[in-house]
Amino acid sequence: MTDAIAAGSILIQEGTHLPNSQPLQRESPSSGWAAVGSSRGAFEKEVREAGWTFFFMAGEIKATVFGFDRQKTLRTAVKRLIRNVKSQNCNSIEITQVTGKSFLKLPYVRVSAHPRHLQKGLVFDQAFYSSI
Repeated sequence: MTDAIAAGSILIQEGTHLPNSQPLQRESPSSGWAAVGSSRGAFEKEVREAGWTFFFMAGEIKATVFGFDRQKTLRTAVKRLIRNVKSQNCNSIEITQVTGKSFLKLPYVRVSAHPRHLQKGLVFDQAFYSSI
């Protein structure tokens, strides 16, 4: 699953109601989250056509994790971002950048993302999130 985490990846909290039974990749990088199976553009089009809203939250969030195992550090970075997204009462996250570099020969992964929120209706409704 971590191989699927790249710029443009969308992760949605499992249990979130989806329009038109959108397929999710059930193997998740963090317990309780799954990747959208289709491309971001196709997913957003389907959401719009169903009359739902996929909110984009301003303010990019980032996580940096040091480690020699790239998959493990990537998974840890995504988990940190998901904690941040949940604290904002959002049920989705869009990965915007994944970078692997090193500092003093110690490799690290930096993941950037934007919180997103999927729901039926046009007004951001935190009560909707908490009822899931």
